Amino acid sequence: MRTDRLVAVLLLLQQREQVTATEVARELEVSERTARRDLDALSMAGVPVYSTQGRGGGWRLVGGARTDLSGLTAGEARALFLVAGQASAATPAVKAALRKLVHALPEPFRLQAQAAASSLVVDPQRWGSSPVEPRAPHFLDDLLDAVIRGVQVRLGYVDGNGAETERTVHPLGIVAKGPSWYLISNTETGRRTFRIDRVSSADPTGDPVHRPEDFDLAESWREIADEVDRRRTPLEIQAVCAPDGMGPLRMMLGGRLEVGGSTTDGRIEVVIRGYHEYALAGELAGLVEWLEVTGPPGVRDHLAAIGHALAERYG
Repeated sequence: MRTDRLVAVLLLLQQREQVTATEVARELEVSERTARRDLDALSMAGVPVYSTQGRGGGWRLVGGARTDLSGLTAGEARALFLVAGQASAATPAVKAALRKLVHALPEPFRLQAQAAASSLVVDPQRWGSSPVEPRAPHFLDDLLDAVIRGVQVRLGYVDGNGAETERTVHPLGIVAKGPSWYLISNTETGRRTFRIDRVSSADPTGDPVHRPEDFDLAESWREIADEVDRRRTPLEIQAVCAPDGMGPLRMMLGGRLEVGGSTTDGRIEVVIRGYHEYALAGELAGLVEWLEVTGPPGVRDHLAAIGHALAERYG
């Protein structure tokens, strides 16, 4: 993502007295041509940078002085690393560069900047096919602030049945999943996930969060999402698919498809998850040219019935 690269280039300039396009390219793992374009883009955008030619030349900030980014407020530093952290589409190289550059921040800002970089995960895959556009829920900013500052929250919450409860939680991170937002927290009863649009109140207590030393937000979310997917699609069927059909199968099923090895006739073994035998048979009926369901028998029976009905109507 170019925005992340420009932020990283600016931080390099502020950390060092001078940089060359070659150094920028090596630090961010891009081509020198891309590095020069990014440096030119900063200058054209009004950032006070200039280049000097010849031996020992390079790019500098106007004034030539090194800075520790003390011009940033605490909120700006947090916002900078939130954008450049897991919430963004930054490459691993850019993220690595920014992790190094966090040491250029004034000491009071470092911990919150580092916390901001790991406080948010964006999962673009929707659950279901809802066309609803994402909308920031009411208490999102308050909860994100609590995650970054590492403080407990007295949380009011309305569950799916409309029952309202209140509890103190230890916010660990926030996830954007398609149009929905989730808070992952530790509670008295273990780790819990809350839909933020169901939060009715969020009052920070000021007490510090007890955060497990080995906690990784992205890994924790993968485990949660996998468990939710298993609950939403408890049925598993076995099938074999011709190689030409694997593209359409992947496109249609996404994460509900597990690919195995090849059979003696060159087809590929697959496991497909779904919610109901008839619904899954209906999904797969259009792939009969490539796909053969081998079990369970109920899905095969539904496919046969769908085939007979199609032949009667259109044959």
